[in-house]
Amino acid sequence: MFKGLPRSQIFVASRAGTRHFASALRTENTFYRDFDFATFPRPRTHRSDDERTPFQIDRDRVLFSAAFRRLQSKTQVFHSGEYDFYRTRLTHSLEVAQIGRGICQHLRRKSELLRDDFYIDADLVEACCLAHDIGHPPFGHAGEAALNDVMRSHGGFEGNAQTLRILAELLFGDGGMKPTRALLDGVLKYKQVFTGAEKSHFVYPEQAEVVAWVGGGEKSIECQIMDWADDVAYGLMDIVDGVNAKFITLDHLERWQRGRTLDPSQSRWLDELKKALLAGPVERTFAGQIGRCIHATRLEPREADAPTNRHAFTLAVDDETKERIRFYKRIAIDLIFQTPQIKQLEFKGRRILGELFGALRDAYAGGKPARLLAPEIEARLLDSATPERILCDHISAMTDSELIRTYRRLFDPEFGSISDL
Repeated sequence: MFKGLPRSQIFVASRAGTRHFASALRTENTFYRDFDFATFPRPRTHRSDDERTPFQIDRDRVLFSAAFRRLQSKTQVFHSGEYDFYRTRLTHSLEVAQIGRGICQHLRRKSELLRDDFYIDADLVEACCLAHDIGHPPFGHAGEAALNDVMRSHGGFEGNAQTLRILAELLFGDGGMKPTRALLDGVLKYKQVFTGAEKSHFVYPEQAEVVAWVGGGEKSIECQIMDWADDVAYGLMDIVDGVNAKFITLDHLERWQRGRTLDPSQSRWLDELKKALLAGPVERTFAGQIGRCIHATRLEPREADAPTNRHAFTLAVDDETKERIRFYKRIAIDLIFQTPQIKQLEFKGRRILGELFGALRDAYAGGKPARLLAPEIEARLLDSATPERILCDHISAMTDSELIRTYRRLFDPEFGSISDL
């Protein structure tokens, strides 16, 4: 069954090693061992009447957190709240989670490298997918870039690094949510520590300890599944939202096509998209493609030694399917994200974020209370040796509308709402 995979790569957890979780595991899964279940920064308490697995606890703690709920009012493609049917970071994360579960089920049925007692845990993958965007700030990637600019001298800002910070440090107070090693590894798409030269794709300098604890330079198999599910979700659904918002029309597609040289496959995919627009609604056509993207995956063994089964496999995806998703992303970038309407929103978002951060930083520069923030946030900021990071935590956690209200309350003479913070 494991032909071609070095024996040193297959770490089967012994019954003794997993008996600690016997009350929570319905069927023992030897894919994981105590190394994967370990929690950061200290062990979790496990009630005797709690029948959940460690990974189900991970998923539930993410799902019921305020950080996750805030995603309902954070930008995915269009400004949150602009129209009710557009996707937000929350609905996007739910779609990613469902695709991730689907991939796990497909691999468990089809891969000869897995068996009934040796498989990728779908609850763990779902937790990774639900959590993967909770570190993203208001206004999407424009907000991420703005915070990275103002934090350049203080360790930078990166959505994936902020996700790690929330899970390991901020969620539920001291010690974060005590996530498992497997969950943290599953959301860590990047493990390069910030040095000042990187523009993106890094973790903060103070996170070097947790990254070392997680271990492994390669992406875990759960992270690979999450990453592909994420690609599929926004590769397909950005097109759907773009069509519904009238950014992608037959006329726009034909003009776009005239300015490019497409290969036969790309021409066929574009013709299919045009037919879908004529047939309508496009949701039906693109929902059908999700299944094809799931079934295009397979497991392959990695050659290098790995300290855990999570690093012993690669998720392979059929080339044609990868190219199709890449093609849809290209259309979305050109016809949605590069338009003046979206660029104006991004410009506004970057300016608001930058000005708000600067004003609050200056107000607290003397280390004295300014009474501009909620008392608990102000206390943390004044007690911290890194107040910029605390301020960044606060602003990045805001929803789009919360950020705009706060900005207007501070800078707009005609805005006087005091009903909320």
